[in-house]
Amino acid sequence: MHAIIETGGKQYKVTQGDTLYIEKLDAEAGSSITFDKVLAVLDGEKATFGAPIVSGASVSATVVKNGKGKKVLVFKYKPKKNYRRRQGHRQPYTKVEITAVNA
Repeated sequence: MHAIIETGGKQYKVTQGDTLYIEKLDAEAGSSITFDKVLAVLDGEKATFGAPIVSGASVSATVVKNGKGKKVLVFKYKPKKNYRRRQGHRQPYTKVEITAVNA
């Protein structure tokens, strides 16, 4: 059974046992969370689509850890004007493991 959920402004196709890196959530490692914004539930040949969400469907997950991604360098410059700025950025994420798809 698959489900399409929305979190952090992005959509993910998940199934039980999947591990995802999603935008940072306010949850500590080891806690469980529930995603209520289920856009579609796919069960073999049967598919249920919401308008915009499927009522009564949810996805349960366990937070594995919170962390930061790899460093991305942001470099700005203007040619011939001696203007150069270098800045690093590490995007925070939450690693979750899907425990159940409830439809």
